[in-house]
Amino acid sequence: MSKLTHLDEAGHAHMVDVSGKSDTDRMACATAIVQLTKAAMAVLLEGNLKKGDALAVARIAGVMAAKKTSELIPLCHPLPITKVSVDLEPNRATHQVLITATVKTRGQTGVEMEALTAASTAALTVYDMMKAIDKGLTITSIQLEEKQGGKSGTWRRSAL
Repeated sequence: MSKLTHLDEAGHAHMVDVSGKSDTDRMACATAIVQLTKAAMAVLLEGNLKKGDALAVARIAGVMAAKKTSELIPLCHPLPITKVSVDLEPNRATHQVLITATVKTRGQTGVEMEALTAASTAALTVYDMMKAIDKGLTITSIQLEEKQGGKSGTWRRSAL
């Protein structure tokens, strides 16, 4: 079993010391899915929500969340993020919105948590914007798809 890096020798949680690591280019991509009903998807695509454009608001929320990750996740390092993109793709056939968040930095530790935070916050924002239409929306499959950089190199989720 591998040692968990956020636990010290005594088993206490601590922030990992990355001061000895080299700066490298790093990237992480994460996704989330929001499952809507057919009726809710129609409203989303019409863009007639009283709160405004749900997809645009969710995109901005995801970017903001990536920048605040170290304030939300207790042991994350504050990072100099160089790029955040949040794409939301509605699929009328499946009544789903696929959210893809990509985060980049040049630093001593990765941006996986920033990408996951961006994707999940964007999904929560879609829910918030759409809950007046349907409170039964579901957020599923929040997951890391890819990471690049650092000692462990590139990792990609395998297709099942």
